[in-house]
Amino acid sequence: MSALDAAAVHAKLKVRFGDAVGELTGTRPDNAGTTVSPAAIAEVGRFLKTDAGLEFDCLSNLSGVDYPKRDVIEVVYHLYSYRHRHRFVLKVGAPRDNPVVVSVAGVWSHADWQEREVFDLLGVSFDGHPDLRRLLMPEDWPGHPLRKDFVEPEEYHGISTSRESLLKS
Repeated sequence: MSALDAAAVHAKLKVRFGDAVGELTGTRPDNAGTTVSPAAIAEVGRFLKTDAGLEFDCLSNLSGVDYPKRDVIEVVYHLYSYRHRHRFVLKVGAPRDNPVVVSVAGVWSHADWQEREVFDLLGVSFDGHPDLRRLLMPEDWPGHPLRKDFVEPEEYHGISTSRESLLKS
């Protein structure tokens, strides 16, 4: 997507959603995007998916990033339109102490497992998700392993979690 295309997508979002959408960021075609308020992400996603000329029919990736110094966990949505061959990135910041973001699983069905992964590994709750539960870690695992302040327990159900390094000579 050219910078002009990203600017046009951003302009449409600003007109439709006003202050729920932040400034245009990124200069490369694969990272141009904007921030969105946590409560508005599903509505913004639905608009981007259904608006003629945009038609972002693919949520190619949904991931999370922990920023402890900013006290934020950011959820990142990489969107793609197969019809128009353009990309756009949305970012939602949620406070680390209670990260809650509206689910987009009703917009892109394949967001289901991607949101579960972010919930499992970073602790972000997705409001309205159809089946929000751990995906990779056991249900009773303490904490969220991708948080920067996560401390792995020494054992889990009597089993040591530490392993000898195979790289030692």
